[in-house]
Parts: sequence; structure tokens; C-alpha cells
Amino acid sequence: MPFSSFRAPRRAVITMGAAAVAAASAPLSAGAATTRADRVKIVDDCATKETRALFQYMLDLQGRGVLFGHEHTLTDGFTFDTYTDQTSDVQATTGDYPAVFGWDTLILNGFQKPGVYGGTVEQNIEALSWAFEKSDALGGINVLSAHMYNFVTGGNFWDTAGRVVSQILPGGAKHGDYNEFLDRIAAAAKGAKRSDGTLSPVVFRPFHENTGGWFWWGAGHCTSAEFIEIFRYTVEYLRDTKKVHNLLYSYSPNSSFGGDPTNYMKTYPGDEFVDVLGYDAYDNSAGSAEWLTGTMKDLAMVVDLAAEHGKVPAFTEFGESGEEGRDLTWFTDLLGAIKADPKASRVTHMLTWANFGGTNRAYVPFPGHAMEPDFVDYHADPYSLFTSDLEGVFDAPTVAVPSAPFMHLVTPTDRQRITTTSTTIRMRLTSATSRTATYSIDGGAPVALTRDAAGFYSGAWNIDPSWLDNRSVTVTVGAKVGRQNFTDSALVLLGEVEPMPAGWIDDFEGYAGDDLTLSEAYSHVNANTTVLSADHKASGAFGLAYSYDFANAGYTGIGKSVGADWNAFSALKLWLQGDGSTNGATIQVVAKGAYFEYNVGLSDTSGKEISAPFTEFKPAPWDTGHADELLDAEHLADVSAFNLYLGYGGSTATGTVYVDDIRAE
Repeated sequence: MPFSSFRAPRRAVITMGAAAVAAASAPLSAGAATTRADRVKIVDDCATKETRALFQYMLDLQGRGVLFGHEHTLTDGFTFDTYTDQTSDVQATTGDYPAVFGWDTLILNGFQKPGVYGGTVEQNIEALSWAFEKSDALGGINVLSAHMYNFVTGGNFWDTAGRVVSQILPGGAKHGDYNEFLDRIAAAAKGAKRSDGTLSPVVFRPFHENTGGWFWWGAGHCTSAEFIEIFRYTVEYLRDTKKVHNLLYSYSPNSSFGGDPTNYMKTYPGDEFVDVLGYDAYDNSAGSAEWLTGTMKDLAMVVDLAAEHGKVPAFTEFGESGEEGRDLTWFTDLLGAIKADPKASRVTHMLTWANFGGTNRAYVPFPGHAMEPDFVDYHADPYSLFTSDLEGVFDAPTVAVPSAPFMHLVTPTDRQRITTTSTTIRMRLTSATSRTATYSIDGGAPVALTRDAAGFYSGAWNIDPSWLDNRSVTVTVGAKVGRQNFTDSALVLLGEVEPMPAGWIDDFEGYAGDDLTLSEAYSHVNANTTVLSADHKASGAFGLAYSYDFANAGYTGIGKSVGADWNAFSALKLWLQGDGSTNGATIQVVAKGAYFEYNVGLSDTSGKEISAPFTEFKPAPWDTGHADELLDAEHLADVSAFNLYLGYGGSTATGTVYVDDIRAE
């Protein structure tokens, strides 16, 4: 392979093939493959042979090394002004290219290179195809992420207004716009052809970091069921409607989980829709031991889940995002921690973000950068794999395991609120057809569903107006395939909820007494449980019981999107009943991208109102980029989120605190 002379000696290239055995301890060499075909169970049983081989390669790679990846490595950097098909900061620093080349759908909008701002749809589809082709020609593996602009407001991916996911699902007002977006992805993937006419495989990673609240597809902006259904719809549309067969599909929530799979799997679309189990985590701590320990614990969790579900585990996005250059051995420290953990070491690839040049952060050090020596050492470590380490990535002989029939209720989604007297019930059945498909309400008489032009089994549900009284009902769909019966169901909420006054975040009265609906309204960090409490409250029928467990992490948090101007208010108030522990609570307000905090103890068990004046909020200690800012009028005009964190005080590892009536006043 080219460029190997620019670097320290490394081990022989790694070739994965049908004879690779996951438990083997010896490195694999170029002669390891046999003609025996591996049976691969992937999302697309019609996938191209190269795509199937890539999946098998990554399965076999576990425990033998980690593929290094870099976003936009060919088109953006600090070492070149004009890109070509070979420019790369990684190559300039190491003499080698990354093994994984990351790209983004923003290319299709012309907002990232090689896309053309103001260019035609066709130009930018061709630009994304070009990116796939050039990375593939260099011997790399393509990964496509999706920073999608807000289909409702026209804003960017940070714009969380409009309950976007509900609007792009089938039946939503922006569903057609979303289909058009997927059409462009399909065209770009099908246009990525090699000289022999075969297609370049691509790992597609949509809706990443959804367990955070910063993207419109994230926690608090859609329910878990809505997320699951839009992920499923995306796969089915590309695979079944557009006949794209060179994609693998990646699921990649963000840190942190404290090693607990509960929240990680909360939005899992199902084994039928995921090939890669990923995990995104950025380090704000300058490589602290705590961050490394927590990250390894979560990566180990992902590896365990991948083994259980037959998926590829990956560190799908990572980076050092604190003050640049604080830890001059950050890359080798991270790789050392991964290698030392018997489970985390089985992740197949790790991708860091783009070097956009100018005054932007360098996620990959370039020549002359303070962290250059460490990155060169990282590259020289035999466990970190770059393009010159790879051979036979797309060559393993495989056959796809045929997909079994699968049925799911598409609309309405679980915990969806319906306020009209009519809606459409849609059910999808894949890898089979059914002559008998029905829906029922609360176990009542079945009503026939018929196959529509979009491929759904659908039917109208006419709702008695008297039912729009905030009650909940169960919608069940069923289908018969041969002798096998399939069912799926959703709890649906009927009627309007009275909006809360300006400044209010939550009074815990609008969840129809349902704990899962409450949980869906918040993002969750590390292990915690939130349920409604009828016994501990400040007013009304319910308060919040917020239980924590610090067994795997020293803090936990919940958060809710705000999106409001708070200049009319002077303080954040809430009712709080502590649990008598030495642990503490941190009230956090996110405004204009800055994180402001106010701390209070949990020792008082009497239950009383806490008033936190905005003038007493301080920037979070780790938010060094906003260290000198105040929660002033400028910031209060743009409040985006409220978070409530609980932190370990050194005595009690588990407990429950009670909260009610959270508002700005």
C-alpha cells in the first residue's frame, strides 16, 4: 500500500475472511481467507456482496485493532487551502490515510465540501457520490452521518422547534419533504460506483446522538416511539422503496450511560433495522481518569449488546473538545485505555470530527500542532488501523440470511397525543404479505386495514368527540402470514392538554398520570428513574420522584427543552424535597450556548421552594469557553434548555428526591 514509508514500522496488513474466528488470539494474515461463505444476518438481505463482506470484516476485526476514522478528511484541513482527491491532514501528519472516511448529508445541501453552496440538486448528489468513490479508491471505509436541517422551520439541525419527527413521519405535513431528502441520499449512494461498476459500500448513521437534546431528533423533541418509527421508516424507504443495497445502518446514541443499557436501548429501532451499534462521546475533561473510566464502561456495554444482538460495535464519534492542547498525550492515553479493557478493545472503529481549518478546532493534529507527536505515536501503535493496514475488506465470501417477516405499527406511535376526531392507522409488514390485516381499539371489534399506494396497511379511525378528554386508549394492529399471527400496539392519548403559563417548565400535571409519558418528555444522563408522585408534591395531583443510582457514575441528570425568552423573569424556582443525603443538586440553564449552574444540597427533607436568582448562576466549571459570561439579559433572551443534575457527595449512592412546580418567575 502507498504511504507506508512515511511512518514507523507496523505489523502486517490485516485481512479478514470467511475463516476468521472471533475468539482467535493470533493476528490474521493475508492468506487467512478460505472459499467458505459466511452467513451474515444484516438489515438488507439483498445487500451487495461488497456490503455483506464489509459487515463480516468488521465482525471479524473485533479484538484485533480499531479502525481510525476522520470526518471530511479529504476536503477540509489546516494543511491545504484547495482540496483534491488526496489532500488530508491525517496524511500530512502520518503519511497515511484514515481507515474510515466520514461524510455528512450537509454535502447534499451544499453546506459542506465537496458540495457546492447554491449548486443544483444534481451537482450536490454527484459531489457526495464523488466523496464515496474517492475514499473507497484510497482503500477506506465510508461512513455517512446526517446533520439534517429542520424540515418544519427551515432552520438548522440545532433548531429544535416544531416537533419535527412527528411531522416527517407518514401522514405528517413534511413527510414529502423528508422523502425528497432520502431520494437524494439514495441517488448519491447508488451513484458511488467503482471502475468495475460495483457500488462502494457505505455505513449510514442517521439520527445520531439522539439521547441528548441538542438536535431536533433528540430526547425531549420526540418520543422514543417516534424516533424508532422514523429510523425504521428511513431504512424501509431506502432499502425497499428506493432499492439501495450498498448501505449498512448504524445506531449511535451519545454518552453517557454509566454502563447501564436501559437508556441506550430505549430508542433502539430493533435488530431488523440496525447493523452497527455505536456510541458517541466527547471529552471536556482534558483526558481525566474519570472520563476514560466512564467511556470504557459505556464502550464495554455497547460491545456486550452487540454480541447479544449480532451487531458490529463501534465508537462512532469521539474527540477532545475542551481547551485545545491541554493533554498532549490524549490520543495515546485513549487508545491505551481501549486496549487495556477486554471488552472496549473489541470496538471496530472510532471516528473523530472534521478539521474545518481557520480558527476552528483541530480534531486531528497537523504538522506543527502541539499534539502532533502524540498523534504520530497513536498512528504507529499496531492497534490503531489506518488504510495501509487494510486488505481484503470487501472480499470475504458471504451469503445473506433471508429476513424474516416483520410487522410494526407506524402511526399512531406509542404515547402520541391525538386532538382530532379522525386519524389514519398505518401498519408496515416486510418480507411478507397478508390478506388479513386489522386494527382494534381497547380490544374492541377488529376493523380491516387495506394495503395503500405507499405500501402500508392502513385505515381510518374515527374518534368519538367525547373521547377527547385526556383519556388513553390502546390501538392494536394484527396481521396473519400463513399460520403465524403478528400483533403490535400503542397507548394513545386523546385530547388537548392545557398549556402552562409563560416561564413554566413543568408542573407534572399534563402526563395523564402515565410515568412513561413523563419519562419521554426529558433527556436522561446516566442511571436515573423518573416517575410521578402523588404523595410528594407542592400542588396539584402530582410531583416528580427522581431516583438516582451512582453505582456506575458519580452524577446523573434529566433535561428538558425550553426555547424561550426569560427576560421578564429574575429567578428559577422549584419545589424540592431532599433525601437527607450529603449529595447535591445542580440547577442548570443553557442560554446562548453557555451552561450556567446553581447548586443546592439535598440534606433538607422537609420539602420547600428553592429560589435561584439568575444573578447567582455561574458558568459550569468545565465550560471554559464561556467562563467569563453572565446569565444576563442577552443570555436570558435565548434560553434553550433546563437540566437538573444530581451529584455524589460521598455518603449515599442511591436515593430519591422529589421535585415540583419548576418555573422561571
